[in-house]
Amino acid sequence: MNPQSLQIRLSWQDPVTGERREPLLNLPVALGREFAQMPAEIRGLRVSRIVLNTPGISRFHALIDLDASGLIVIDQNTVNGILVNGQRQTRCLLANGDLLQIADYHITVSFSAVPAPVASPIPATISFNPDTDLPESVIVAPAVSFGQTFPPNFFQSPQVNVQDLYASGNAVDEVNYTAVGAGLGSFFWVDLLRISGVETNQIVALGLEEKPYARYQRLCLNSQILPHERLRSNSDSCPDNIWGWPSYALREAWHYLTKGKVSNALGYLWQVFAEPTFTQTYTPRSGNVFASIDREAQRIGWEQIFRNGSVRAIRKTTDGRYAIAYSRRRSSTAPPDRAFLITQFVHLATGYPAIQFLPDLQAYRQQTNDFKSVVNAYEDHHHVYEYLENQGGTVLIRGRGIVASRIIQRIYEARQHNKYISILHLMRSPKPQGNKFASAQRQVENHYEFQPFNWPKACWGGDLREMLEKASPQERKALLKQWGGTTTADRKDWKRIVNQGIKEGWYQITFGEVEKVERDAHNRTVTYIQEQGLKGQIRLEADFIIDATGLDAQVIASPLLNDLVKQYNLPLLDNGRLAVANDFEIVEMRNQRGRIYASGAITLGNSYAAVDSFLGLQYAALCAVDSLATVKAPKLHKLNLITSFIQWLKWAINQSP
Repeated sequence: MNPQSLQIRLSWQDPVTGERREPLLNLPVALGREFAQMPAEIRGLRVSRIVLNTPGISRFHALIDLDASGLIVIDQNTVNGILVNGQRQTRCLLANGDLLQIADYHITVSFSAVPAPVASPIPATISFNPDTDLPESVIVAPAVSFGQTFPPNFFQSPQVNVQDLYASGNAVDEVNYTAVGAGLGSFFWVDLLRISGVETNQIVALGLEEKPYARYQRLCLNSQILPHERLRSNSDSCPDNIWGWPSYALREAWHYLTKGKVSNALGYLWQVFAEPTFTQTYTPRSGNVFASIDREAQRIGWEQIFRNGSVRAIRKTTDGRYAIAYSRRRSSTAPPDRAFLITQFVHLATGYPAIQFLPDLQAYRQQTNDFKSVVNAYEDHHHVYEYLENQGGTVLIRGRGIVASRIIQRIYEARQHNKYISILHLMRSPKPQGNKFASAQRQVENHYEFQPFNWPKACWGGDLREMLEKASPQERKALLKQWGGTTTADRKDWKRIVNQGIKEGWYQITFGEVEKVERDAHNRTVTYIQEQGLKGQIRLEADFIIDATGLDAQVIASPLLNDLVKQYNLPLLDNGRLAVANDFEIVEMRNQRGRIYASGAITLGNSYAAVDSFLGLQYAALCAVDSLATVKAPKLHKLNLITSFIQWLKWAINQSP
C-alpha cells in the first residue's frame, strides 16, 4: 500500500471570540495554552500547535497522534482532563466525527483516512496553516480508505434526491423555514415569521449558541463595550420590536423617571430631540439591548425554534427544496450525531466569517508563537489591561475606527490606576479632511473622521437608500466608497481623551507603512515603519500591539459559504461578498418553489449600505419576508397596518404571537 499523508480537520467555535475555526492540520497536533511543558521528544516533531485560552486548560493539555491502533488523543496528565463524546478519557482511539471537550472548547475531529500502524515517527518539515495563524508540520503515514464521511458522497452533486437522505441512516426532519446562523440576523427573520403567523414547529434556527446575541455580546466585551457602555446604534433601532417604539431613549427616560431622576430622564429625551446638531447622538446601553432581546426571544418561542447544530453543506433537492447537512448536539451531555434538514426556505445570516488580522501581525505570531503581546481587539485580551494597570507600559494601536476609540478609552481608564502607560497610534496616512458627498462633508479632528453611525443616516430609509437601490453596480461601488470609510462616533469624552493625551504626551499619532514586526531581546514588540516623506526607517517599540482594524466579511473565509459559492458558481461582488437581489434573495439558488435569502455583512455592496446594523438586519428580514408573502409561503400572512398594530399590542403585553 502506498504511503499517504494523513491530515485531520478540527472544527470548533471559539468560546471567547465566537469565531468559527476549521483548520486542516498535519499530525501530531498539540492542544493547550502555551506548550512550555511539552516534552523535548514531542517538540522535535515540530507539531501543529492549537492554542486554547480559557480557564481550565493546561499549558500542554492534549496530543493527537498516531499509534499502532490508529488515531488517538492523549491527556497530558491534566487536572480537568478531556471528554471524548461526553466520557472522560486519558488515552482514546478516535473515530471520524468524534467530539473532544476541553474546558469550554467543543472540538469535532474529522479525517478522510484511517492510519495504518506506524513503528516510529517520520521526519517532518515545517509549513504554516493560514486558517490558524499557527505553525504546523507535515508527517507522512500509511493509510487505508475510511468508510462514509459526512456529508455523504452524494452531496457532491448540486442536486440530491430526498430518498437518498432517508436511506443514509441519518436523522431527517422536514420544515418550511430554516435560519442558518442563529445569530441576530436569524433572530430578526424568525421574529418576523412568527408575527406573520408562522408556528414554531415550522421554523428551525441552526447555530451553535442558544442566545441569538451571544457572539455579538462576546465581541462587544472583548472590544471593551461593557453592559453599561453604549453601542453605536440608533434609539429607535430596536431588535425586539419592528415598530421601534417605544425607543430605547424613551425606555431609559422612563426608567430614570420612575426612580425620581427627572433631570436624567429629560436629558435623554432632549438628546433624541436635538441630535446631532445641538447635542451628541443618543445610543443605547448594550445591557439594555440584550435584555430586550431576551424578552422577545422568550415571547416568540426561540427556545423551541433553536437547534444546536453546525451546518456542513447546503444542496438543492430534486423536488424543489433544499437539504441541509449538519452535525447536531441534542443536549450538553449527548455525543454529536449527523442529521439532515429538508426545507423550502433558507435564510443565511452567518455574520462575519472571521476576525481580520493584519498580515504583518500574522507573520509575527507565526514566527514567535506570541499570542500575548500581539492581539486583535475582538479577541479576549483583558490580560493587556491587567498588565498595564500593574506594570505600566506602551501600547501600539493599529486602526482608527470605532473599535480603536473604545480601546483608547479603556487604556485611559487603566491610566487612572497607573500613570506610566502610553499609547502609540499608528495610522497609515494622515486624514486632513473627511469624505464629501454633495454639500455634506464629515468632520475631522486629530485625523479621526466622525459620524454618528457607520453610514449616513439616510442610508437606512431615506434618499440615499433609494438612490443605492436604483444605481447600477458600478455606481453603487462609487457611492458606497463616498458614504463609507473608517469613522468613529462623535463623542465628547473620546475627543477629550485624545486631546488630553496629546497635550500631556502619553498619546502620540504616527503615520507610516509597516515593513515588519519583530520581538527584541527584552521580549518587546518592535514595529519598523517607513514614515511618509522620509527615506529612513523608524522603529516603534511597545509592550503590546492591538489590531483594531475590524472583522473579515469575505465569503471565502466561511467554509460553508465558500462551498456554496463553488458548488453553484455563485457570483461575488468585487469586495468578495454575495450578490443578492433588492429583496436579499440569492437568485442563483432559486429551486422551483424554494428560495434562499441572505443578510448581514456578507451582502455589503448590493442595494443596501447599512447591512450589519440592527436596523439593516431588520430591513433585510422584512424584505425577505415580504418576498415570501408574494410566493405564497405556507402559513405566512403579509403584515398590514391593522395586523402590524395587533402584533405590536401583543408585544406590549408580552403575549405570544
